Amino acid sequence: MTSNPTTHSEAGVSFSRMAFAALLCGGCLIGFSAIFVRISPVGPIATAFFRMFIPVPLLWGYLLVSEHRTELGRSTFRFRGAAFWIALMAPGLFFACDISFWHQSLMFTTVSNANLLGNLAPIFVTLVAWRMFQERISVLFVFGMLCALTGTMLLMGGSLRLSPQQFMGDMLAVASAVLYAGYQLSINRLRRHFSTVMLMGWTSLVAAPPLLLLSLLFREQILWGGDDLWRGLAVLLGVGLGCQLAGQGLIVYAMKKLPASFASVTLLVQPLVAALTAWLMLGERLGPLEVAGGVVVLTGILLAQRGSVLANAKIQRI
Repeated sequence: MTSNPTTHSEAGVSFSRMAFAALLCGGCLIGFSAIFVRISPVGPIATAFFRMFIPVPLLWGYLLVSEHRTELGRSTFRFRGAAFWIALMAPGLFFACDISFWHQSLMFTTVSNANLLGNLAPIFVTLVAWRMFQERISVLFVFGMLCALTGTMLLMGGSLRLSPQQFMGDMLAVASAVLYAGYQLSINRLRRHFSTVMLMGWTSLVAAPPLLLLSLLFREQILWGGDDLWRGLAVLLGVGLGCQLAGQGLIVYAMKKLPASFASVTLLVQPLVAALTAWLMLGERLGPLEVAGGVVVLTGILLAQRGSVLANAKIQRI
């Protein structure tokens, strides 16, 4: 049987070019989040709270007036009772912890370090997807993943600094990568049973309260005014509607059609976008080494895509 660009894998997901395009667009949009955190008028965790809270009225308003309002009752999800609600809340909890750790890391280390270490999630996702969910991982995919990670290192190489002064921030970024891996894996499994809007609605609703609590606990600035009123509002609307609603929405949509391991590698486009925006808006250095790293990242993503397609086609032929 000839290979098809949309084939079903052993893990029960398919590879779709449209989903791949949506994932790339979503990854590019959330790549702006690091800049929004740096220029936000409120604290880093408070910025995360507004990121999750701003989409809530829009998502739940749509859920309550659309056919999605009965989705939970007719779900095919095999767990019921307490396990059902825990599973549904898991992405929001993972995401809240991920964002709070990563946003806080930006205060203790460089944007480059935070983006590089915070984007190690593909390693954890691939290992879990292979061992626990029986996703088929080809040699070409592994090579593409390593290529993309190497490109990320080159991209951040000009400003990457490992020092005792930045150790706390670096470790927070690594912890956020583990938590983001948990978010990606839980979304990938739940997306087979729930719509994008339902998962986005629950994730935002569950993540917002603990983020607000953490921002109060750390005594961060939550309110702002004066000359920064409209500028601050624009920044928070950008992170809430642009990064979360649009960017993360595209990613959640794509998760149903793509293997978790490949989706995680594709999201390495984030540090590339972050580096470009930091260069354009903050004047951070972007020399030949960083440009070469960006090319290597994109090459690795394309190789990983080809490896996923070949692995799925092999399963289809079997």
